Amino acid sequence: MNLPPSETPSALKNARVAAVQMVSTPRVEENLQTAAALVAEAVAQGAELVALPEYFPIMGLGDGDKIKVREADGGGPIQDFLAQTARQHGIWLVGGSIPLIASDAGKVFNSCIAYNPQGERVARYDKIHLFGFENGAERYNESATIEAGSRTAAFATPFGRVGLSICYDMRFPELYRALGATDLLVIPAAFTETTGRAHWEILLRARAIENQCYVLAVAQGGKHENGRETHGNSMLIDPWGVILDRKLKGPGIVLGELDHARIAEIRASLPALRHRVM
Repeated sequence: MNLPPSETPSALKNARVAAVQMVSTPRVEENLQTAAALVAEAVAQGAELVALPEYFPIMGLGDGDKIKVREADGGGPIQDFLAQTARQHGIWLVGGSIPLIASDAGKVFNSCIAYNPQGERVARYDKIHLFGFENGAERYNESATIEAGSRTAAFATPFGRVGLSICYDMRFPELYRALGATDLLVIPAAFTETTGRAHWEILLRARAIENQCYVLAVAQGGKHENGRETHGNSMLIDPWGVILDRKLKGPGIVLGELDHARIAEIRASLPALRHRVM
């Protein structure tokens, strides 16, 4: 099966892209203020696309906290913040993930929402793969409070096609094949320290190499008030698997250039996408 490029390289511009790493708290307004400051910092350094981490507006003290602040699709304080921030700075903004109302009253969709520089929503992706993990006293079961999505999502920009996924999704390469050819994969996450230390970098570099595109991994990174420790290590990876920038722990930004000549060079010298037979 051939997998054509999203655009010819000459039709696309290069762009500076940024990941905003956070250590979110249980307080939405506080997290929005932190996100606003870090987005402004990224824009001041030339970022044209900025991405926030999974659950940037809330890391609750309990699983039920995100249900209390969930929003209806299309409106609410968190979505209004994202639209206004994109419009204010004239950037493409990927809103990590936020809790949206699900069909089950006791659950939410874990949704990544993207906005264009006019503040208009251009994509919504609901996390498909729900994390489950048991390691002694450390236990997670996302399916207890999250309703799984069912569709992939990508959107077009002047600097290429951007594919969306969230955290645990990165363990499932078939999701990225279903997206088709992309120039940039944005992966917001709140990876645990245990699984992150073992697998985070390996999986991210594999996704960049096999899809021959840039990967912008946007993490929660530190000790949260609920006792959870997230791995951090937000990074930008090029299509050869080279890490261009990294933020280990704590709030901050990762910044770098999406270079279409680099994508074209790698896809021409090693045309693995065209060599696919399944």
